[in-house]
Amino acid sequence: MESDRLTHLDSEGRAHMVDVGAKPVTRRRAVAEGRIRMRRETLDAIRTGDVSKGDVLAVARLAAIGGAKRTAETIPLCHPLALTSIEVEIDVEREAPGPGLRMTVTTAVEARTGVEMEALCGVSAGLLAVYDMCKGLDRAMEIGEVRLVAKEGGRSGPWRRMDTNDTQEIDR
Repeated sequence: MESDRLTHLDSEGRAHMVDVGAKPVTRRRAVAEGRIRMRRETLDAIRTGDVSKGDVLAVARLAAIGGAKRTAETIPLCHPLALTSIEVEIDVEREAPGPGLRMTVTTAVEARTGVEMEALCGVSAGLLAVYDMCKGLDRAMEIGEVRLVAKEGGRSGPWRRMDTNDTQEIDR
């Protein structure tokens, strides 16, 4: 359910942090994903552990967790949340639309506000860590397709991306 107004703006158009104090605490979960495309040789170096800076996938996983945990420090109007869970999955994609990695971050919390931004920040930080560790091998890497895949909890209920071109709410 989308609102007709932007909740982070007051009646005079000034940015403010939304007061969520009256909302009930509920279990909330969000899943986000993103991709980094690279040359096949770069992907092979990551897979075989031949990147001079170290274990790219381990560092990317830690960066994703750290990025999710520090979202309120990065996004000015986000509430700081005590996350109860952060899961990071990294899949190697060898074929179309090109070699690279797909990262999925799932965040969960018992809170008065959602965790979508935490999942999105986690993915972004994790993919940026891959770029940082591999830029000496491949400066042409491309980060993209960072997007929310699903969310659960809260007043608006569950939502899931149905495919790449269409979004639709899940029936309650």
